[in-house]
Amino acid sequence: MNTLVIVLISAVCLLCGYMVYGRWLAKTWGIDPKAKTPAYTHEDGQDYVPTNGWIVFSHQFSSIAGAGPVTGAIQAAAFGWVPVLLWILVGGVFFGAVTDFGALYASVKNEGKSMGLLIEKYIGKTGKRLFLIFCWLFTLIVIAAFADMVAGTFNAYTVKDGVTELAAAAQTNGAAGSISIAFIVFAMVFGVLQKKLNLEGKSEFFVGLACTVASLAIGMAFPLIGGKDAWTGFTFAYIFFASVLPMWLLKQPRDYMTTFMFAGMILGAVVGIVVAHPNMNLPMYTGFTNEKLGNMFPILFVTVACGAISGFHSLVSSDTSSKTIANEKDMLKVGYGAMVLESLLAVVALCVAGAAASADGTPAAGTPFQVFSNGVAGFLEMFGIPLYVAQCFMTMCVSALALTSLDAVARIGRMSFQELFSVDDMASAPVWRKVLCNKYFSTVLTLLCGFVLTRIGYANIWPLFGSANQLLSALVLVTLCVFLKVTGRSNKMLFPPLVIMLCVTGTALVQRTIALAKAYAAGSATFLVEGLQLIIAILLIVLGLTIVINSLRSYFAASSNSEKAA
Repeated sequence: MNTLVIVLISAVCLLCGYMVYGRWLAKTWGIDPKAKTPAYTHEDGQDYVPTNGWIVFSHQFSSIAGAGPVTGAIQAAAFGWVPVLLWILVGGVFFGAVTDFGALYASVKNEGKSMGLLIEKYIGKTGKRLFLIFCWLFTLIVIAAFADMVAGTFNAYTVKDGVTELAAAAQTNGAAGSISIAFIVFAMVFGVLQKKLNLEGKSEFFVGLACTVASLAIGMAFPLIGGKDAWTGFTFAYIFFASVLPMWLLKQPRDYMTTFMFAGMILGAVVGIVVAHPNMNLPMYTGFTNEKLGNMFPILFVTVACGAISGFHSLVSSDTSSKTIANEKDMLKVGYGAMVLESLLAVVALCVAGAAASADGTPAAGTPFQVFSNGVAGFLEMFGIPLYVAQCFMTMCVSALALTSLDAVARIGRMSFQELFSVDDMASAPVWRKVLCNKYFSTVLTLLCGFVLTRIGYANIWPLFGSANQLLSALVLVTLCVFLKVTGRSNKMLFPPLVIMLCVTGTALVQRTIALAKAYAAGSATFLVEGLQLIIAILLIVLGLTIVINSLRSYFAASSNSEKAA
């Protein structure tokens, strides 16, 4: 089948989902454009900052469009492209976008409260503590997986026959690393200019674009050749500063600039598909069981996470984006719109992988990132862009996918840890509690634990990431059900995704735990790899079950319309 047809049909389905279902949700729950948002009522210049709707959209999309939509869609294509496509479209419109929008909506209506504080309000303090522990563990998994991915992308060396030597892509990878460093510097310059000169509209657009182009030009001209360990250090140093600096200084301007790169990447892929309209060479369906991945249920639904539904997105919605929404009317495009755009990115990644596969259906060699990067770089070369420039641009784009999620999740992990130990009267709190709630201490501790998990390696972490991510989405859906019930709003549309995701994640985590236990029993496991995974998997199962039971009790105990709707 022609990939152009697949992309066009998908784009129409996702757009209709936004225009019809998304607007219906906004109308059903209620949007008040005249209401003062938390960004104004709690403005502090750090986290609560009234921001233009499209900049918040850029932040939301850049943060959620991490490695997931590319990696998940291409990995899951082992089951065939049809089941992957169907799950992306159905999941994106009726599962993921609803959850993202719901989390953003609930937070804005509750003074910008994070998901942990929302759970405390609607589920109880025990539920809040358990959720924050779960959330913090989840952020460690994400930090480890994505940091390992980024460092591997910038790594200029390879090991061949036990000897370390420069890789064939050393120049390209080094240039991507240089671009990343320049990107951070120019993002801070852009942030200061935005703040001091009150840049808006066209001036903001052109200054942001100029900073993006300058980063690309300087990075490609001066590539930095370094090993994986060096780039791992750089990655963790960057996410430390991104976690503690004000949003306006680094995170928001970087996300805004990153959107230009994402737009170029998606546009290059889409235009390449339109012009070349290659065939989808991957098989439509390969069977319910895959020798490498396992059974389609539940593996398909936890492998394709970010492109269909992701609990991590809800943390971005409630922990960061809700604090910058200047007008409630922006919530639909930020919460629902960013998700359906990410679903389109997942479809494009699937089509690029399908075009790169051989005519007999054999997938292209390499990691999902490499397959996608090389495929789009090939499209860009068709338009006269030099191969080196195209490869540098795409390598930076795929690493930026992970970096934008990394800086968001590190900030969320720090905030979750702080909330776990914070009390209402922090001024009178004991010294140990103040230390644990200090943003620098909590950030360092979170990143240190994430660094330890990088030793497991990205490939070993990803299965746990998918399961934990989808379980997190189910926990968020339970909380949203309670919020909508007590505020007198309809919540019936959340029941199907809630039940399905509980079944999917429960099955996936139990299967993973059994597989790890068998590996130990067979004597083929090591503590640093399988051992840590087993401990985390068991913790996730216990925490998840306890939170779900507490949440369901709170749901059935709650009285409908007992809280006046905001």
